[in-house]
Amino acid sequence: MDPLSNNYGALQDYLVLATTNLAMRPEEIIQLYGRRWQIETYFKAAKQYLALNRSQIQSYDGQCGYIAVTMITYDLLAWQERLNTDDRTIGGLFYIMNQALPDIRFMDALVYLFHELGRAELSLTDHIDNIINRFIAQLPITIQKALNTGI
Repeated sequence: MDPLSNNYGALQDYLVLATTNLAMRPEEIIQLYGRRWQIETYFKAAKQYLALNRSQIQSYDGQCGYIAVTMITYDLLAWQERLNTDDRTIGGLFYIMNQALPDIRFMDALVYLFHELGRAELSLTDHIDNIINRFIAQLPITIQKALNTGI
């Protein structure tokens, strides 16, 4: 970009993340940057909206308590915002589903799929429909209704 143009400081098409740790993979760098960004946004919100930097408390214990209350307030507000605005979670369903479904390796999932398909006494498409219907039957009723209505 030409520093003399009118677009100086405009958003770029890419973001450069660098590290001195050459052993890190790009995915790890991005993950660590994401964690760091969450910390930065917390401190900005805590200072701007929760008056973290305007405390008049002089004692160490008082400061620790003030910071703890500020963090709890932030956590409650962030949690409430997620429940109300983030459709991906559908309330706490996202977390419940992650706890209910353990991590499974791709190869294990593929072996399970082939095992199930190999047991098929019906035609392949009928068997796949049967598996999908059994899966949907295990979902919470609200999700089943949403799937049936096409929402």
